[in-house]
Amino acid sequence: MTVRTVVEALDRRYPRDWAESWDRVGLVLGDPDHAVARVLCVVDCVPETVEQALDLGADLIVAHHPLLLKPVSSLAPDTYKGRIIHRLIKADVALYTAHTNADVANPGVSDALAARLGLTALRPLVPAEGAAAGEGRGLGRIGELPEPLPLAAFARLAAARLPATAGGVRAAGDPERVLRTVAVCGGAGDSFLSAATRSGADAYLCADLRHHPVSEHLADGGPALLDVAHWASERPWLDDVAAWLRAEFGVDVVVSDIDTDPWTVQAVAADLPAFGEKENHS
Repeated sequence: MTVRTVVEALDRRYPRDWAESWDRVGLVLGDPDHAVARVLCVVDCVPETVEQALDLGADLIVAHHPLLLKPVSSLAPDTYKGRIIHRLIKADVALYTAHTNADVANPGVSDALAARLGLTALRPLVPAEGAAAGEGRGLGRIGELPEPLPLAAFARLAAARLPATAGGVRAAGDPERVLRTVAVCGGAGDSFLSAATRSGADAYLCADLRHHPVSEHLADGGPALLDVAHWASERPWLDDVAAWLRAEFGVDVVVSDIDTDPWTVQAVAADLPAFGEKENHS
């Protein structure tokens, strides 16, 4: 099996023309004729996951987030992205990205997130248009909980079932609000707040929610909100991709559990002196 073989199969599962026009997906680097014995699946291609790939002897990295989404003027080894690319090329490790084309797929990123939360009877939050339209494809998912849960209890369930991060899970709304229908979106989701409201969902879970949009959404009577770490919301998809690659090719596939969320510390009031008091470092 070669890089070309795996890339062609991934392109069939996540066609490149399903990606948003601004996105950059597909094979980023690597010799198409290089043999593949081991694959590493990651959310982010960063120095830590690159070193993991090299330590494992992986021949191919399948990543969700594009390394080269925005134009760069140099790939010199003294630049952040240049160092990554030089490291991969020297080690003969190929890099492939499936981003918004995997978001819109069915099954895709949000299906994996919804499954972790026990949601069933899934349908798209924002149905796909254009090349990706049809067959249940679209951004985000709406599903039903097995049994009604208060918002506070569902937040605890989400914290238990999603990968742990320093940021954890935050919820906005009445803690006792009973949830039956939940919308989810893997990754940043505040652009779909109005879609979540129109869907009639009782709550909407996604990443990267901001103060003012959340405040205005709740004031307008929108569903309760849950904010999770971006990495944690997309990490479940890696298990699906890995299982499919193993079934398709019988190849050794490793899923990276390196937490690439940039937030690494959460401080709670019990850990800190009261406001105005001096902290004792003794």
